[in-house]
Amino acid sequence: MQKTQTIGLIDWALLLILSVLWGGSFFFSKVALSELPPFTIVLARVAIAAIALFIYLRATRQAIPTATGTWVAFLGMGLLNNLIPFSLLFWGQTQIASGLASILNATTPIFSIVVAHVLTTDERITPNKVAGIVLGFAGVAVLMAGNALSSQALPYLALLACLAAALSYGFAGVFGRRFRRMGIAPATSAFGQTAATTIMMLPIVAFVDAPWHLAMPSGMTIAALLGLGLLSTALAYIIFFHILAVGGAINSSLVTLLIPVSAILLGDFVLGEILAINHFAGMALISLGLLSIDGRIFRWLRRNGAS
Repeated sequence: MQKTQTIGLIDWALLLILSVLWGGSFFFSKVALSELPPFTIVLARVAIAAIALFIYLRATRQAIPTATGTWVAFLGMGLLNNLIPFSLLFWGQTQIASGLASILNATTPIFSIVVAHVLTTDERITPNKVAGIVLGFAGVAVLMAGNALSSQALPYLALLACLAAALSYGFAGVFGRRFRRMGIAPATSAFGQTAATTIMMLPIVAFVDAPWHLAMPSGMTIAALLGLGLLSTALAYIIFFHILAVGGAINSSLVTLLIPVSAILLGDFVLGEILAINHFAGMALISLGLLSIDGRIFRWLRRNGAS
């Protein structure tokens, strides 16, 4: 029987820090979107992160791959894990609150289960995972049906864009399994995918946004871009891969439950965003779904029922 990995107090603290960093990405991007278009923000995020991760790899004397096949894999990962989801999430946030986008993004593990079941032979759907999928999508239904009786039109395209971003992350999780087989260190793959995304984003931004015609962003927007690239991407990747190595995928996935908390708090206190009751009800259902996936909630119920 495989032993469940546990994490200590310091790693729990790092998990909380990671949730703030990734929750902060919704805040930083919302600030930047007040002056810049989504594609330009995506390019800034990955370019800043790639430079920071390159410096980190050099400082820690880690090799940077040069093989063509490796960089083809980086391009694929950059497309699924950065270009598509970042673009969809940032565009979605032009229509909806950052806290709501973070709640929809929390469905990523649920989509990952479905994608892995279809595309792999060693990650099949179990009863626990079925319960998680049902609860998760029930939460999404509550989120999207909340304004059914309201005269205010619900931005379905923005909501669907955020869900599509979560689906893309699900595909990225399956695609990214190849890097372990290729013997590529996690920090190296993080650099490779951000660098590859930067290369792919350059012609898109040049053609769509024509950034040379944009006004010079304010100091606040520049600070938000630096926070997005350095804190919410480069530093977050380094912390995440440490937690993944120490605590395993199950424990590291708990960060998904915490990200909306920090995103909602930042959106409320700093941006003045207000979420409706159905948004919090949907988040509760999605959280129960995530806790159901690995059987954690069922073990807790059995322990408390037997005591």
